[in-house]
Amino acid sequence: MPIQVLPPQLANQIAAGEVVERPASVVKELVENSLDAGATRIDIEIERGGARLIRIRDNGGGIGKDELALALARHATSKISTLDDLEAIMSLGFRGEALASISSVSRLTLTSRTRDQNEAWQAYAEGRDMAVSVKPAAHPVGTTVEVLDLFYNTPARRKFLRTEKTEFTHIDEVIRRIALARFDVALNLHHNGKLVRQYRAVAEGAAKERRLGAICGSPFLQHALALEWEHGELAIRGWVADPRAAGQPPDMQYSYVNGRMMRDKLITHAIRQAYQDLLSADQQPAYVLYLQVDPHQVDVNVHPAKHEVRFHQARLVHDFIYQAVLTVLQQASKPALPIGDGQETPVWEPENRAAAGVNQFNRQPSGQSAARESEPGYGASPGRASSGQRAAGFTPPVREGERYQKREGELYQRLMKTEPSPTPPPAVREPVVSRDEPLPGFGDTSFGRVLMIHAGRFALVEHPRGVALLALDVAERYLREAQLTPGEDGLRPQPLLIPVKLTLNGPELLGAQQQAAILQQLGIEIQLDRQRATLRAVPLPLRQQNLPQLVPAFLAYLGTEENANTARAAHWLAGQLNAESEDWTVGRAIQLLADVERLCPDRVKSPPPSLLAMVDLNSVLKLLKSDTI
Repeated sequence: MPIQVLPPQLANQIAAGEVVERPASVVKELVENSLDAGATRIDIEIERGGARLIRIRDNGGGIGKDELALALARHATSKISTLDDLEAIMSLGFRGEALASISSVSRLTLTSRTRDQNEAWQAYAEGRDMAVSVKPAAHPVGTTVEVLDLFYNTPARRKFLRTEKTEFTHIDEVIRRIALARFDVALNLHHNGKLVRQYRAVAEGAAKERRLGAICGSPFLQHALALEWEHGELAIRGWVADPRAAGQPPDMQYSYVNGRMMRDKLITHAIRQAYQDLLSADQQPAYVLYLQVDPHQVDVNVHPAKHEVRFHQARLVHDFIYQAVLTVLQQASKPALPIGDGQETPVWEPENRAAAGVNQFNRQPSGQSAARESEPGYGASPGRASSGQRAAGFTPPVREGERYQKREGELYQRLMKTEPSPTPPPAVREPVVSRDEPLPGFGDTSFGRVLMIHAGRFALVEHPRGVALLALDVAERYLREAQLTPGEDGLRPQPLLIPVKLTLNGPELLGAQQQAAILQQLGIEIQLDRQRATLRAVPLPLRQQNLPQLVPAFLAYLGTEENANTARAAHWLAGQLNAESEDWTVGRAIQLLADVERLCPDRVKSPPPSLLAMVDLNSVLKLLKSDTI
């Protein structure tokens, strides 16, 4: 058969095979077009499950007469024009294929009017060449798309349609998902002449619980926990169901990225990881979550139906979602503890993962009266949704400096059993010559002030005993060792986005089998299957390492070390980790030394020779004093 150019109708029908799966796909594409046009009211009329009729009417901006023919042409769109537009898509549609594809497998009529026109115009495509005819019509401002006899000219596709009830159920689900994405738009769904769903628009700033309850049902509304987190260009808000509540429907799982409904595997995996220890095997998490990402950091053009996206920083997004959901669930499951004076301690808030930023939400601002604790967003238990807070809205962030109250500060000091030490005023320092006594203003718990970075790897510091050079790589190794040394409860395992498959040799397998207790204390989760193993979780300091190389070597060390224990294991791991930075900056050095001073006080009081060396200035001072003017 010779190579030939496909007729327009056949080309559009091939494209329709990707875009138009069933009547619900048509409804999704057309309603999204209405939303892109700025509609605030959309009416959907369905007959016989969409096989007979799909009519979408909106009050959006409309389409001008001169553009009606282009609207039904393939690859014609008003939403992107350059490659730069494709790299930061904010509209729901952008390919310009939906109307052309739908019209190729149905009898489609497009009627529209803009505010600038005195009359409406109607367009429809027909014939082998998909020629578009335009004629005047009566219509208010907005657009109506009427799709008759879907798949009438493609019987192979039509026979795969299910029953009328099944197809309408899929349409109902699409409208439910869109209604959750746009609370500001009124949606009315009719089937065979009867009003089936009516989702009223919610004004900006109003409580959303009525519409949320109408869409998701009362059981979800009663047990919903409000969630709102931010970190840089990432933000997540929405509701997650309390795992302790029974009777949650398994299909109540809605996620959105920049307003676009998603069934993305990365998002689903992060949420399931957060719920994994809180649900039984036959339970599923329930949630409605909205993720906001910089549009330049996400690619939506990776799936024909745009149900999946690709994140440029997938690990960061996964960890951010996981930490946000996990924190809210843990806060809700921990009751407040009495402290003996009629008050309650605030629920402990877990430290936020470094990738996800600091949780700035669900804190009670200072200066608020106790009466406000009953209002939505102000509770003694951050993250736990009260009866007014659940599903009613989101807890606003507080300003810097308003996060802690005096009572919480005093309680923290009692729990830590430490007294706050006064900060000494800065002292004017003379050139250091003697190294016998520390200078005023310094103690034994500080390396001093960082002056500069020397040779990319050393910090010149103003030490209490004089000027000193500090090896930053060695300091980082000591810090890693302290971070990897487990306490009484062990290190917390961080689930991997993609489990690592390993093939183990004799010593490696021996180490995994005989030192399982050490691995558990270090937060390393390995599932063994004969000579193969699956690495499922590691502690936070190991997340960015080359795990396929590091973990087998560590298992071999455990298999050959006779006196292996957690302290020796932490020391070995710290020596194997790659440095985070080859060329240090003053800012990174300051942060590193602050962490070492906090976690490794013994190294500060008695620094090893490989960590810190004093600089003898006596010879320099003598040289300077030898020359006289």
